[in-house]
Amino acid sequence: MKSFKVLTNALLCSVLLSGCSLFSSEEDAALLPAELVKFEQEVAIKRQWSANVGSGVKDFWNSLRPTSDGSAIFAADHEGKVTAIDLENGKKIWATDLEVSLSGGVGYGGKMVMVGTIEGGVYALNASDGTIAWIAQVSSEILSSPKSNGEVVVVQTIDNRLFALDASSGEELWQHEGDAPILTVRGTSESLVTSNMVLSAFDTGKLIAFNPDNGSVIWESRISLPKGRTELERMVDIDGQPLLVGDVIYSVSYQGRLGAMSRGTGRSLWFQDSSSHHSPAHGFGQVFVTEAEDSVSAFQAGSGAPVWSNDQLFLRRLTGPAKLAGTIAVADAEGFLHLLDPTDGHFVGRTKVGGGGISAPLLSLGNSLIVQSNNGTVSAFQIQ
Repeated sequence: MKSFKVLTNALLCSVLLSGCSLFSSEEDAALLPAELVKFEQEVAIKRQWSANVGSGVKDFWNSLRPTSDGSAIFAADHEGKVTAIDLENGKKIWATDLEVSLSGGVGYGGKMVMVGTIEGGVYALNASDGTIAWIAQVSSEILSSPKSNGEVVVVQTIDNRLFALDASSGEELWQHEGDAPILTVRGTSESLVTSNMVLSAFDTGKLIAFNPDNGSVIWESRISLPKGRTELERMVDIDGQPLLVGDVIYSVSYQGRLGAMSRGTGRSLWFQDSSSHHSPAHGFGQVFVTEAEDSVSAFQAGSGAPVWSNDQLFLRRLTGPAKLAGTIAVADAEGFLHLLDPTDGHFVGRTKVGGGGISAPLLSLGNSLIVQSNNGTVSAFQIQ
């Protein structure tokens, strides 16, 4: 195992709770983000196109991640503008201004584009032209992307409720109310929705599989158990979307574990200590995690055994990992895109994306990587 260790034993600061600032007092000044190390570029990163999709996220710490139907990219800004972009050339296909404050999205499924609002509104747009198909209301703010299998639309709210809506009308079909811990990381997980299962993660560290037709529980599994004396120590939120690869589900919690489970029964296959509020990525026979202090780590997909960890991006507020050709990509709050070798974690490429930094999750599509900057610019990158 090859390990890069630059700074250790640092406390994770208030950004996880407030999402607003790296440092809360002068005493935290020693916890500075790592300076970028120089290295020899092994791959050339080329920007294929860029497109503006609105005002960006600015001071709104939303997860307005882009999504795709395979031929178009769908993206949004916090002021309610939803835009469709041609994947090949970056040209705008349509744009719809909903004139509402968006806090969750963008989701795609069943030929619909879906977003959620600060006030708990769910908007479903026709993917072909951006016209509104329906609008629904749920209990509270939406901080993740609504998901659909074409029959139901599933959305999770900040008050730990899960709603299933009819995909054709937005009518509520069923809901589940999860247990709410006293203290949680601000954020909610995106559900994984298939034809026969809705898989959702909760702030209690639980994964629950539901029947999409009626909301009955198929199985329930726990990634992490709360530990410690204080509520801060006992937070075990799962804020990243569970990852389905074949018949195995991978999920990671904050201050907890990375786990692999059977899709059919939820039976645990393996666990490994880890802490993250991002979705894991899979590739090259490994599972990749951006951990809480912004190290990037790799684990064997079959056993969970650690492979490598790169700590050279300490406290640079990284996105979750994503595949780009034969590399693993992460982006940071200063607007840099970093590429790592999946075999040992060393840097192989870097480019400045700019745009006020990057906080939205990266979107991997074939040989392209879609990056949404905080200023509202969406770009496509490839390795040349």
